[in-house]
Amino acid sequence: MIEFAWPYALLLLPLPLLLRYLLSPHQKDEAALRVPFFRQLASMSKESPLHSRSLARKTGLPHLLSTLAWLSLIIAVCRPMWIGDPINLPTSGRDLMIAVDISGSMKREDLTLKDEPVTRLEVVKEVLGEFISERKGDRIGLILFGTQAYLQAPLTFDRQAVETLLDESQIGFAGEQTAIGDAIGLATKRLRKRPEASRVMILLTDGANTAGQITPEKATEIALAEQIKIHTIGVGATEMEVSSPFGGIFGRRTMNPSADLDEKMLQQIANQTGGQYFRAYNTHELQQIYATLDQIEPIDQEAETFNPVKSLYYWPLSLFLLLSLLTAGIRLYPIYRHAWRRTAKEVASNV
Repeated sequence: MIEFAWPYALLLLPLPLLLRYLLSPHQKDEAALRVPFFRQLASMSKESPLHSRSLARKTGLPHLLSTLAWLSLIIAVCRPMWIGDPINLPTSGRDLMIAVDISGSMKREDLTLKDEPVTRLEVVKEVLGEFISERKGDRIGLILFGTQAYLQAPLTFDRQAVETLLDESQIGFAGEQTAIGDAIGLATKRLRKRPEASRVMILLTDGANTAGQITPEKATEIALAEQIKIHTIGVGATEMEVSSPFGGIFGRRTMNPSADLDEKMLQQIANQTGGQYFRAYNTHELQQIYATLDQIEPIDQEAETFNPVKSLYYWPLSLFLLLSLLTAGIRLYPIYRHAWRRTAKEVASNV
């Protein structure tokens, strides 16, 4: 059916009549003027454009078109909308909040993608993007955290939008440090109003908690009280060859790029909330982890519907423009016709 977003705009309909009443000159009795050559003036006036315009007024067509144009404009201002039939949204799935670490350590190139060394974040974007695209029926939310935790995408069925926001994230946007506790707290705040059995969080990081307003232990207690299941993922290789500052025979050396990863903390978070801890040493293992998480069975949720809305204001607005052009054409046509005839007569007389 059709509804108006601003129906009170219909109160503007009598505005032209009100302005005409307020701005019309007061009529006064004036003395009549007798003209002995009135018939000659009358015959001349019939050839003038003013006489043609008066005939147009007598037909009432310009007035009718102006009225319809004003009515069309007011209807356009009311913003008519077509409200479609209700569409049922998926009634099964989980509320899945994904928290991704974008601190400075995520720029380490200890993982490969298509046999090319890339940063940890690039691998996460690739693998996690595929995981999100497969979560049909789930509400997906995205949190990015570094020194601060930010809600990048609220819980939504629009998986493509979440993928885009993840792909646009950059290392350091949220700071160089890692606030794991704040990320858990923010996810808890967003999940606690959802159905209890559907609250799931996936936390991905490559380090330890080094910043934030709340500790991971305290945030985990709050999440447990809200019945939120947290799956944790530690990402990063255990061996990486780097150039030695001494050169020579010590030109390259092997180091552990994941030495800062607090696996014990991540295991405690997962165990305490009923989730699982996963360790991704390379891209393939990270893909396997998300394949395992993808097996989470959906549950029934409360049914939700929405009505598609389509704006229709451009139709009455187009009609207003068309009627305005027609009205202007009818009023100006006698003037142009008279000017053309007069020009034609002058040309004929000169010939």
